[in-house]
Amino acid sequence: MKKGILLVNLGTPEQPKAGPVRRYLRKFLGDRRVIDMPRVPWWLILNLMILPTRPKHSAELYQKIWSDEKGSPLLYYTQRQATQLQEKFPDQMVRYAMCYSKPFVPDILSEMMALGMEELTVIPMYPQYSQTTVAPVFDQVSDYFKDKANIPQIYFQQSFYREPLYIKYMANQIKAELAHEKYDKIIFSYHGIPQKYVKHGDPYPKQCDETTRQVMELIGDFPYLQTYQSKFGPSEWLTPATADIMKKLPQQGNKRILVLTPAFVADCLETLEEIEHENRDYFMKNGGEIFTYLHPLNDSPVFTDLLEKIVLDHETVKEHH
Repeated sequence: MKKGILLVNLGTPEQPKAGPVRRYLRKFLGDRRVIDMPRVPWWLILNLMILPTRPKHSAELYQKIWSDEKGSPLLYYTQRQATQLQEKFPDQMVRYAMCYSKPFVPDILSEMMALGMEELTVIPMYPQYSQTTVAPVFDQVSDYFKDKANIPQIYFQQSFYREPLYIKYMANQIKAELAHEKYDKIIFSYHGIPQKYVKHGDPYPKQCDETTRQVMELIGDFPYLQTYQSKFGPSEWLTPATADIMKKLPQQGNKRILVLTPAFVADCLETLEEIEHENRDYFMKNGGEIFTYLHPLNDSPVFTDLLEKIVLDHETVKEHH
């Protein structure tokens, strides 16, 4: 039986220039899962207010995190994980795709099906589930197969925030830092989502709380704070906002902080630019002394081991049926 594994992440502009950023944002912000608003007013806001101005500014931010040899960090690390996972499963097809940029999910699924795939494990690259991240992966895979004559056996990973390897990785990073530097507080900064999504049943904040709790269980008694970043638009989002907290921490006697971003598996604009540059600036300008950012899993072999475990777990479940 021909088996396939598909890793799916959000996406990234092809180049850090206004044109490619505009194409990427149009696709990303056009998804009803991401922006849950009546279509006509949102179409007007998107096309008349956001897309004419925001891409130029975003492109400048992308230029700061783009690298000559690696290009987009998100794409680079997703590719690396697919390559590393392929080495663990030489008999399976391991591919990666993006929801809102190349390589697109339908194109990669077409390629896998043409190679005779009969079984597919889909792993969205998000530790916590949200309707804004994991659900679009499910939608795109389902949409691809909805009019096909042949559908493979599909296993879909909803989240992996409970996986011990993921929790231990962050705890070990924190412990290593605490061993050689004195800190006042640990900051867990998660990507935010609008409050109304939570009211409609999105379990994301509960899964974030649980992630923090599991990590702190391994750390022990140490001051910490959970915040949310990347607010977009005027609606109410999860609080407290990372940026607001960064401005206040030094005045509250927290001048040395350790920051991690557990909702991200790979560095991207929201970690390298928003956390390491923007939020570091807020913190330091308000009297901070030490701001240490702990990078996400990226191409760590620990993450490859975690992905391998997810695939093997699906296979174990199948054997029991």
